[in-house]
Amino acid sequence: MKLDELTTESRNAASTTIDQLSTLEMVKIINQEDQKVALAVEKVLPEVAQAIDQAAERYQNGGRLIYCGAGTSGRLGTLDAIELTPTYSVSPDKAFGLIAGGKEAMFHAVEGAEDSKELAEADLKKCNLTDKDVIIAVAASGRTPYAIGALEYGEKVNALTIAVTCNEASEMNRLAAIGIAPVVGPEVITGSTRMKAGTAQKMVLNMFSTGIMIKVGNVYQNLMVNVQPTNEKLIQRSIQIIHEATGVEQTTAQEYLNLAHNHVAEAIVMIQGQIGLADAQALLNQHNRRISAVLSEIG
Repeated sequence: MKLDELTTESRNAASTTIDQLSTLEMVKIINQEDQKVALAVEKVLPEVAQAIDQAAERYQNGGRLIYCGAGTSGRLGTLDAIELTPTYSVSPDKAFGLIAGGKEAMFHAVEGAEDSKELAEADLKKCNLTDKDVIIAVAASGRTPYAIGALEYGEKVNALTIAVTCNEASEMNRLAAIGIAPVVGPEVITGSTRMKAGTAQKMVLNMFSTGIMIKVGNVYQNLMVNVQPTNEKLIQRSIQIIHEATGVEQTTAQEYLNLAHNHVAEAIVMIQGQIGLADAQALLNQHNRRISAVLSEIG
């Protein structure tokens, strides 16, 4: 598909005079267009749910979440992976991003890197991609060669391949085992896909990774019970989570967090079951770290 045939590259009739408007009128148009993003994402929820279910199964069986993309899309994928470490204690080698042009491309444009399918294959070979893994290829246009190369190599090794684009009739959407394509329409500034398309991709990726974390037991009720308390804010958050989950006083919550060696899930099970750390760990391991299942057994 040619660039000028893509929805993400077409002109937006609502913003053709945006350069002549007052600042307030300008931001109103941007805001009105942004309101369309959540509605576009709503239409692809079945595909997002399918991706979560299949990716969670692979992740639970030792697979990795590998985000691949170029430019804004590559940065959004990498961001989603990085944030899983402090939020859910996911090891950086279990979820990470590959961006066309390497680490330098996170901060500076690396011209031409996105045009190479071979570069994506080489990057994935360095990671020893296997059939347990999940490839999440991200590109607003759905035609970026680096992202396409990632999907093609992923298919060769029988990894689960997922495409996140904003053009339904795209090559990436056809190649991937699961294609997620919220169609947000033309951008306020023609072709500036860091705007609506980027917002849609961020929403989908947030939903996707959060859904996996829920499925694998990193969430109890609506609390992030596998948070990594690596600074004062996160220590206080951990104490608050234990307090919310169990009803004990914050001082007691802190005591149990210390007894559990800073593991929030273990602290909650210890309090609720009135058991020691070793028993709490054993029960969590037996139930794939799902606190609800543990408490059903002991309660």
